[in-house]
Amino acid sequence: MPGVIKFESRDAASTGAAARIAGLVDAEIQRENAASVVVGGGTSPAKCFGILSAYDLAWEKVQVVLSDERWVPNDHADSNERLIRETLLVNNATSANVLPIYQSDLSVDERCDSLQSHLPQSGFACSMAGMGADGHFASLFPDADNLEAGLSLGNLRFYMPVRTDASPHPRISMTLHAFLQSKEVLLLFFGEEKLRVFEKAQAGDQFYPIAALLKQQETTVTLYWAP
Repeated sequence: MPGVIKFESRDAASTGAAARIAGLVDAEIQRENAASVVVGGGTSPAKCFGILSAYDLAWEKVQVVLSDERWVPNDHADSNERLIRETLLVNNATSANVLPIYQSDLSVDERCDSLQSHLPQSGFACSMAGMGADGHFASLFPDADNLEAGLSLGNLRFYMPVRTDASPHPRISMTLHAFLQSKEVLLLFFGEEKLRVFEKAQAGDQFYPIAALLKQQETTVTLYWAP
């Protein structure tokens, strides 16, 4: 079962998650002389990213990989890459390398294909994801017509195109298989409403995409939560 760590404040939860990510990344650098970490967008992780960026790590050896992205240029207001550059690649982390997803000369499907060769064979030191009130993680939304493929452990693709009514933009999302290449998955989200959704998914409600992540037994999943 996933672990759940509850904090009294969102700042405390963000600090706890940042410390765990820094420890996992540093350990991977010590073992492999390099580390890849998966991060997502949204408002919840911004504080965590700022705290994480202040850690004294060998950031030049760190690859930052996006769990999902809207198909917009990286200077667009809705770009997750822009958010990561503005909130994580600051302070001590300016030398980290981001793997861009958007590429103007390719289609969404072509970019999903080309990304397969850019990810580390050794997997990720860790992944951090949020969760929506509809139970989505990354861009694996309940209304995506290819959701079943995205959550199938038999689908060895790392990324897939996603179209959802929840977004005006086409999206690219990591699959569940990609997340499970992580040594640990951290969930960071806040509020009672989302906690209730998490508990329903944890109990097996398959309507929520995150239920597939919570029931798998390949990778440790830990929730960092605050009201």
